[in-house]
Amino acid sequence: MGKTAAPKPERTGMAAGLNKGFIVTRRELKTKPSYRRGRKGERVSLVREVVREVVGFAPYERRMIELIKIGSASTFKRALKLAKKRLGTHRRGTKKRNEMSEAVAAMRRKA
Repeated sequence: MGKTAAPKPERTGMAAGLNKGFIVTRRELKTKPSYRRGRKGERVSLVREVVREVVGFAPYERRMIELIKIGSASTFKRALKLAKKRLGTHRRGTKKRNEMSEAVAAMRRKA
């Protein structure tokens, strides 16, 4: 989500062309606080981790975990379909399915 500006080519000093314009020295600007928008802070991640530990999984998440545990391609796809239905978009669904498959992997590592 971070906005990184690509280096602009040098100006030619001409009035026409791709890099037209007066030649000036480029200033190095401070990064704007808005550029870090959407990044997860360590406090937020800690709070979410504690809440997940205390509350556990939602019913639809438990159902997704069961589908992922079966392990076939069709149930993996069915888990995505369920997540999409509950969360609204394909991107959110894939993110949730990945999160749940990581949870299953963690359970297997623990056991």
